[in-house]
Amino acid sequence: MKTIWIPQTVASVMLLWALNPENPYGYYILLRWVCCGVFAYLVFQAVDQEKQAWVCVLGITALIYNPIFRVHLNRELWSIINVVTIVIGVLSIFALKEGKEGKGQALTFNFRRVGRSARTEDIPPPLAKVES
Repeated sequence: MKTIWIPQTVASVMLLWALNPENPYGYYILLRWVCCGVFAYLVFQAVDQEKQAWVCVLGITALIYNPIFRVHLNRELWSIINVVTIVIGVLSIFALKEGKEGKGQALTFNFRRVGRSARTEDIPPPLAKVES
């Protein structure tokens, strides 16, 4: 089972760079999109691995960085949230693995049923025509 680390690393590096107060406003908009996407992806990984506590933590993190319904806070508070988010991202590298750890059925698709040829007993009979 491989460890998922690239999304968290990208988000963590961007969050670390966000602590620089001289960044343009556009950087923080991009940061919201990236962090929301990364943590939403990690929510699905946590659901697939049946790690409910991580689903809650990562879901709340994705909501905080939601670029559509924004959370407006001052710079000092955002700096604290960014540091906490970096910690969450790094810890999730060790908590979430790529692949199936639990049942693994949350995000999988059964391709055998799609490729199966239809048999005559699988096809329902036509409705009887009612004459009036």
